[in-house]
Amino acid sequence: MLNHHPKPLAPGARIRVLIVDDSASVRSLMTRALGQDPALQVVGTASNGAIGLAKMAQLEPHVITLDIEMPEMDGLTMLKRVREQFPDVVVIMSSSLTAPGATATLDALLLGANDYITKPTQCGNVEQCIAILRAELLPKIKQFFQTSEPEAVITPAAISRRLAPRPLGMQEGRQVVVIGVSTGGPNALSAILPEFPPSFPCPILIVQHMPPLFTRLLAERLQRLTSLRVEEATDGCRVEAGKILIAPGGAHMRVSKSERDTLVSLDHSPPRNSCRPSVDVLFESVNAVYGRSAIAAVLTGMGQDGLRGAEVLKASGAFIIAQDEASSVVWGMPGFIVRSGLADAVVPLQGLVPALLLELNRGAHGSGAGR
Repeated sequence: MLNHHPKPLAPGARIRVLIVDDSASVRSLMTRALGQDPALQVVGTASNGAIGLAKMAQLEPHVITLDIEMPEMDGLTMLKRVREQFPDVVVIMSSSLTAPGATATLDALLLGANDYITKPTQCGNVEQCIAILRAELLPKIKQFFQTSEPEAVITPAAISRRLAPRPLGMQEGRQVVVIGVSTGGPNALSAILPEFPPSFPCPILIVQHMPPLFTRLLAERLQRLTSLRVEEATDGCRVEAGKILIAPGGAHMRVSKSERDTLVSLDHSPPRNSCRPSVDVLFESVNAVYGRSAIAAVLTGMGQDGLRGAEVLKASGAFIIAQDEASSVVWGMPGFIVRSGLADAVVPLQGLVPALLLELNRGAHGSGAGR
C-alpha cells in the first residue's frame, strides 16, 4: 500500500495538478473548480493517458486527476505507468457512478491510486457542478500536502470515565468489533480480513466511506479473501458471530436489540461529518447496544469521522484501537483518536488483527471488560 504522508510545500508554492480526461467539458469543469483555489495550480490537461504520460516530465505535477475510460491509453494503463515512472505523484481517479466505473475504481485503488471521486451527474447547471467538484475534490487533493492554511484544532468533549449501565443479558467480555475507515480503506481491509481466523467469535461491522454500488462491489471482493461471511448490510439483517457487515453507501448503519437478535437498521438521515454512512453514527448505536463489550478500530482516512463515537464508546469502557501514522495512507481519522487520548492501542495495519485477538482473549478471561 502506498503511504503518502503530507508533503510540505515551499512557502508560496502551489499544488500542481494535471487533469487527464477525454471529455472536454469535464476538463473545463475541473480546471475552473480547481483554479478558483489559491493553493492549487492547474498546470495542464490531456485528453488521454498517452498524452498525459508524455506531459508528466515536462509539467512535473504533484497530482493527477485521472479518468478511467479513455481512447488510446485508458486510466488504468496510465496509472500503472505513472506508478513505475513517477511513484511519488498523487493519483486521484475520477469515475462514473456505474458498475463498470465502480469496478474499475476498485481495480485502480489496488493498483496504487491514492483516492477517487465520482463525477457529478445530477447538476442543475455548470456552477452547481463546479461547486460539487470543489467540495469533493479539493479536500481529497489537499489531504496529501502541508499547505500554509491553518490546521483545524478539534477539542474533544469531556470524556466521562464512569461506565454506562450494561444492557440486560449482556455477558462479560468483548462481543462485537466495529471498524471505521476512509481513504486507503479498500487496501487496508483487503490486507486485514484474511488475517481473521475462520472461528472468529464476534460480528464485525464496517463503515467504509464510499458511494452506493461501490460498497456492494467492495463486499464481493472482500468475500474472496476470507472464510468469514462478508455482506453489504441490508435493513433488518441480523448481526451474527463470524459475519462481516459493510454499511451500504448512501445510508447510515445502526444496530438495535430485539428480544432475541441484534439487528441492523439503515436510514437516510442527514450526513454526519459530511459522510453517509458515518462512523460516528455506527459507533454511537453500537455503544447503546454493546457498551463496554465493543472493540472499535479507526483506520486510515481523511477527516475526523469516528471521533465523537469513539468518545462515547470509551466512556462506556469499550476498547479503542487506532492505526498508526506510518502505515496509514492518511492519518486523519486515526490521528484524531490518538491526539485526543482515546486510543487504548496504536498499531500498524499488520498488527490490527493480533491486537483484536489479544483483547478478545483478555476479555474472555475477565480482564478485558470493566475498564
